[in-house]
Amino acid sequence: MLLTGPAAATPPGIPSKATAQSRLAALTVAAQGSMAGYSRDLFPHWITISGSCNARETVLKRDGTSVVTDSACAATSGRWYSPYDGATWTAASDVDIDHVVALAEAWRSGASGWTTSKRQSFANDLTRPQLIAVTDNVNQAKGDQDPSTWQPSVTAYRCTYAKMWITVKSYWALTLQSTEKTALQSMLNTCSS
Repeated sequence: MLLTGPAAATPPGIPSKATAQSRLAALTVAAQGSMAGYSRDLFPHWITISGSCNARETVLKRDGTSVVTDSACAATSGRWYSPYDGATWTAASDVDIDHVVALAEAWRSGASGWTTSKRQSFANDLTRPQLIAVTDNVNQAKGDQDPSTWQPSVTAYRCTYAKMWITVKSYWALTLQSTEKTALQSMLNTCSS
């Protein structure tokens, strides 16, 4: 069921424009790496975070409003606002948890050389703005694209999206392509602060 509604919680660690700008300047620009050897299974995700709650369920609770969960921590009701497209949902099945920097994008940007343990930490990172609840088909349309080929349809959210993307790439020391850097700079230029 699609409803209109206000924005809910956002991922943690979204920096100021100035901080994002300095992080963007410090990132290494490099050619995109190969997909050779890639598998989502190399990024164990939705690990248990607390009790019976995994990372997906934890984000559903964080990003939703009035979320009710059952004894297995599955969301049985609530409201989720997707900042990418401005839609609000009342069924958790209509919501995906997006890896802001997709697992395949991370692989091509340096994660291919990481240990499985480090990739697991990346795929379940609740400390930085790497995981966010969004409309399922929007997340699927985004796939593993970077900001040079995909940006949120809500143009007012692109500033925040760029700051999130830059923060994740910076913390995890991932590279970016020149087209990706140009797109991120354009998005940052829309930020007021």
